[in-house]
Amino acid sequence: MTDDSTPPADDDRRGAVAPVAIEEELQRSYLSYAMSVIVARALPDARDGLKPVHRRILFSMNEQGHTSDRSYVKSARVVGDVMGKYHPHGDLAIYDSLVRMAQPFSMGLMLIDGQGNFGSVDNDPPAQMRYTECRLTKAAEALLADIDLDTVDFRDNYDGKEREPVVLPARIPNLLVNGSGGIAVGMATNIPPHNLGEVVDACLAMIDDPTVAIEALSEIVPGPDFPTGGEIIGRTGARQALLTGRGPVIVRGVAEVETLRAGREAIVVTSLPFQVNKAALCERIGELAREKRIEGIADVRDESDRQGMRVVIELRRDASGEVILNQLYRFTALQSSFAVNALALHHGRPQLMNLRDMIAAFVGFREDVVVRRTKFELAKARDRGHVLVGLAIAVVNIDEVIHIIRSSKDPAEARERLAGRDWPVGDMLPLIELIADPRTALIDGSRVRLTDEQARAILALTLSRLTGLGREEIFDEARGLADTIRGHLELLSSREKIMAVVRAELEAVKAAFAVPRRTAIVEGDADLEDEDLIVREDMVITVTHGGYVKRTPLATFRLQNRGGKGRSGMATKEEDAVTRVFSASTHTPMLFFSSGGKVYKLKVWRLPVGAPNARGKAFVNLFPIEPGETMTSILQLPEDEAAWEGMDVMFATRSGDVRRNRLSDFVQINKSGKIAMKLEEGDAIIGVALCQASDDVLLTTALGRCIRFSADDVRVFAGRESTGVRGIRLAQGDSVISMAILRAVAATPDERGAYLKHAAAMRRATGEAGDEDPGTDDVGDDDGEPTGADVALSVQRIAELEAAEQFVLTVSSEGFGKRTSAYDYRRTGRGGQGLIAHDLTKRGGRLVASFPVEPSDEILLVSDQGQLIRVPVDQVRIAGRNTQGVTIFRKADDEHVVSVERIEGDGDADDTEDETDEAPPAD
Repeated sequence: MTDDSTPPADDDRRGAVAPVAIEEELQRSYLSYAMSVIVARALPDARDGLKPVHRRILFSMNEQGHTSDRSYVKSARVVGDVMGKYHPHGDLAIYDSLVRMAQPFSMGLMLIDGQGNFGSVDNDPPAQMRYTECRLTKAAEALLADIDLDTVDFRDNYDGKEREPVVLPARIPNLLVNGSGGIAVGMATNIPPHNLGEVVDACLAMIDDPTVAIEALSEIVPGPDFPTGGEIIGRTGARQALLTGRGPVIVRGVAEVETLRAGREAIVVTSLPFQVNKAALCERIGELAREKRIEGIADVRDESDRQGMRVVIELRRDASGEVILNQLYRFTALQSSFAVNALALHHGRPQLMNLRDMIAAFVGFREDVVVRRTKFELAKARDRGHVLVGLAIAVVNIDEVIHIIRSSKDPAEARERLAGRDWPVGDMLPLIELIADPRTALIDGSRVRLTDEQARAILALTLSRLTGLGREEIFDEARGLADTIRGHLELLSSREKIMAVVRAELEAVKAAFAVPRRTAIVEGDADLEDEDLIVREDMVITVTHGGYVKRTPLATFRLQNRGGKGRSGMATKEEDAVTRVFSASTHTPMLFFSSGGKVYKLKVWRLPVGAPNARGKAFVNLFPIEPGETMTSILQLPEDEAAWEGMDVMFATRSGDVRRNRLSDFVQINKSGKIAMKLEEGDAIIGVALCQASDDVLLTTALGRCIRFSADDVRVFAGRESTGVRGIRLAQGDSVISMAILRAVAATPDERGAYLKHAAAMRRATGEAGDEDPGTDDVGDDDGEPTGADVALSVQRIAELEAAEQFVLTVSSEGFGKRTSAYDYRRTGRGGQGLIAHDLTKRGGRLVASFPVEPSDEILLVSDQGQLIRVPVDQVRIAGRNTQGVTIFRKADDEHVVSVERIEGDGDADDTEDETDEAPPAD
């Protein structure tokens, strides 16, 4: 069986179905869709700063007469008209766009005057469109001004039944003033609002100087001006966004720490970063407080009302408002980054625009608008002038005109007869030449033939216009029209005059709508360091012989009188012992010097925190130290880095060597550390201190010897790898235990001796000397220094020496200590054997500490069994160098003091705890 049917021809088959590669079709369709979204929906036009939906809403409301001087109308009515005529994309998209233009917290300059619930900064949704009402604002009318004067092009709407503007005339630089945001296909835009007054000033600057640099414009417009206020942190991000069109702008809410009842503090937030949800922010703060990621928050209240925003974050009594505020900046939207991406349609193409590009586009557009408006008005004036010429000719030749009209059988014949003859122009010749209408042709220079339009106007002339007054009105109008036409022609012939009109209109806009800047630009670093989140608090840092370190709040240790038993301190292993205790703020930078001669840098707050009886953390877990290497010295640096300039660092080793370097040699230290000093085998750094050339250095040894010499006797070393020079010559079995920096005082040995005798006598007279050992205050020098017996000091000199006097505290391992005037430590040459610092002959032991103190200081003593005691310095007796001191720490038989630390500050005797009776004086 065969099929006799004839298959269709190839041409017919191809006409019905066209085969297309699916890859090509997908590419073509996707590009078509992408361009539609980019051009017709998502990106604003650089000229009026509006996306199509916003432009259509404003144009439709203007067409319907919903202007600022009319009553409000239902939003649903506006949405329906826009959707039916111009924007067939659904009512929700249109209503959301309308709502945004009516929100004062979203727009730098509102374009819709809304009545009803249009949402809030708490992200509350607006009411349904059937409940809200709206109308245009005066600012929106400024965007629409002159739209009926052929200032912009129109195009067909989606179904070809209506006409809509391609762009609005826009007297306001709306792209910069209100900003814009949108997501297209493969691109997005995010332009922040700016201050209208500043933007207008920048436009005027460009009008005055078209070659103005963008740097000058960025000085006029320093950055965004958000309607919600806030603060822009730093100028770098905002300037980058202005210069390049892209960059991050860091914005913080405005918050202050206020004192409430009973001394409690609260953080009060009065403005938020742009587009931050206030309700969500409060909820987030509550979550952080409950999760204890931010500690110290007692309550969060939103006290905002019609008068303004006010969010109160109440703090606990012991909380630091500044630290918690920094934590809120770090962990919440109270500090946000606005990512500027100034992408807009320019000449119909997406373009990343900087500040100058946007201002130039607007100013150029306004110039075109003024030119088109002037041409339109000129054409209208010429049309009216053409009619007035005909009326004026009719009035001059009124008898003939009336005769022609009366003798004609109908208006058509009258029009033909009026237009069919030549008429004398009379006084209308200047106007005819000014109009330069090709429809009006002069005949022999004095006569003219009327056009059909002029003939119709003559036939429509009322009899009242033929009176003397009416005839004069026609001629007055003609003369006034001549002036108008002349003005338009002069304007079009001079670009300078056109730009003057643009300038005047911008100045009027500024006068009508400019407001003070709402977002302050403050200097500062938006990147919060971890240190900014740490409370400034005094800490006691404890170091053990086994290489453990910790920090404990100073307030943990109670104050006791000397002779007390102390309290339980660090829990140590049997083979470990506390070797170093010192106090510092959590923000204090420290240099850690290892036994291997390397230095490491760390802030106190980075050390592990622990209770007084906690062991702490091993140095090997904090620093990359070698096996067997220990930390032998720690230097506290001033928190203010500006104070580091001009300072020197003095090193002292266990073997008695010293070295001086610039502090700047140790400012930049990596985590891996830096070589600080070259050491001989078995030697170690025992002290590092800041000094100046005018200071004195006091080295003290374990066997009770000391030496004082000028810091300038040690030259400044350029390198960090040398061993230094000899500071003190040590006896067999002796070693340096401490280095102290003393103030140099210009006084002779006799003056110092005389003053020491006078001070001892005054203490005995006032009873402050107590039951000191016989001869304690004998100031005769055991090393042959003059005693000052024959020197008489004036009252003024005594006062000067007293004001400059320092006291050196020495403490032995047996718990005995004393204070000695620094005048008793005479200056000698560097490298000698030194003087007696503390008498160890009777009670034995070795010296463990020697450093300057003030009467208001306290000292913290630590034993090798982990016991600690905190004692006021003013309870330690003042005695001569060659004395044994008094009991400070009552120790067990097998217990020894291993470390003493000075705690700076004013002692409060009322807070002391007298746990034991005072120990008997030394024998």
